[in-house]
Amino acid sequence: MSKRDYYETLGLAKGASDDEIKKAYRKLAMKHHPDRNQGDKDSENRFKEGKEAYEVLSDPQKRAAYDQYGHAGVDPSMGAAGGAGGAGFRDFADAFSDIFGDVFGGGGGAGGRSRVYRGADLRYNLEISLEDAARGTETKIRVPVLTECEHCHGTGAKPGTEPTTCPTCGGHGQVRMQQGFFSVQQTCPRCHGNGRVIGDPCTHCHGEGRVKKHKTLSVRIPSGVDEGDRIRLTGEGEAGINGGPPGDLYVQIHLKEHAIFQRDHDDLHCELPISFATAALGGEIEIPTLDGHASIKIPAETQSGKVFRLRGKGIKGVRSQHQGDLMAHVVVETPVNLTDRQKELLREFDTCCSGHEGKHNPRAKSFMEKMKDFFGS
Repeated sequence: MSKRDYYETLGLAKGASDDEIKKAYRKLAMKHHPDRNQGDKDSENRFKEGKEAYEVLSDPQKRAAYDQYGHAGVDPSMGAAGGAGGAGFRDFADAFSDIFGDVFGGGGGAGGRSRVYRGADLRYNLEISLEDAARGTETKIRVPVLTECEHCHGTGAKPGTEPTTCPTCGGHGQVRMQQGFFSVQQTCPRCHGNGRVIGDPCTHCHGEGRVKKHKTLSVRIPSGVDEGDRIRLTGEGEAGINGGPPGDLYVQIHLKEHAIFQRDHDDLHCELPISFATAALGGEIEIPTLDGHASIKIPAETQSGKVFRLRGKGIKGVRSQHQGDLMAHVVVETPVNLTDRQKELLREFDTCCSGHEGKHNPRAKSFMEKMKDFFGS
C-alpha cells in the first residue's frame, strides 16, 4: 500500500518552516492521540502517519533526502540517509518532548537554567450590595497569597549562595530511560523538573522561594457590575517560580439579596402591594427606587399581576448604552384581621354583587363557564 505524502499528512506545503511543521504535528497528534481516542482505529492510524511524517520532516538530513527522492530516500531498507534509529530518533524524541512538554510535564531547562513558571491566578469572592453595584464603589480586600521571599529573592537558596545544576539530569529537569528502539522521558526525581538543586536552602522560605502572606488591596468596583462579573487585578496573584511573572487576581462579584428589588440584567423588579379598595377605585401609590421615590397612578379596576414600567429607573450595566427599567408587579392584598363591622360590610358588598357576576367579576364568570364545558355539565 502506497504511503501518503508526508507534507500532505501534516496539511503543509513543501516549503513549510520548522515551526509550521512542529505546530501542524502538535495539532494532529493532540487530536488523534490514542489516549484520547481509545478503540478508534482511524485516529490511531492518523497518529502513526503523523508521527512518521514528523520524524522525517523535523530532521534536516532526512527531510533533504525525502524532498529529493521521496519515500525511497528515507527507507532504511534501501540504505537511505537518516535511517530509523540512533541520533535521528533521539532528535525526534527531543522534539516530541518539546511539543508535549506543557501537556505531560516534560521539557526541562537547558544548560543548568531553572525552569521558570508563571504564578497561579487567584480568585476572591466579593459580596456587595445592589446599591454599590449600581453606583460603583471602592473597597479594600485582604487576600492570602504566596509572595516572593524577600530574603532569597525567590531563588530558594540561603542569601550568599546559589542553586546548582542538578547532577542527575544535567540541568534538563528530565531523565531519559532508553530500551532498544523506545525512549521514555521522565521528570527528574532529584530536582523534580526544576533543573537545579538547592544545597543550602533559605531558612525563611525553606527553599520554596515563596512565602504565604496576607496583603490588603484596594478594588474599584465600576458602576453597573452584575452577579458573576469579574474584575482583574493584573499581577496581584501568586508570585512566579524562579523569577517567573506573577499571576493575576480575579475578584468575582456576588450581589447580596435585596429587601425590595430583584435584578434581571439592567432591569429591576419589585412587588407592589395595593389594597382591595385602591385596586377597585384607583389611586396613587409611592414606590421606592434606587434614586429615591416615584409615584404610580393606579387606574380603577386594576387586577393582580398588572405590571407598571418605570423607564430609566433600573441600572445602567457596565456594557450597556442605556439605563434599564423598574418593573412594579401589582399584588392585590386580601385584607386580614378584620373587625366584625368590616366583615359585615364585606358581606353586604358581596350580596350587592350577587347575580351580576358577569358585570363585576368577568374573569371569575368566564372561568366557571370554562369549567362547566370541561366537565360537560
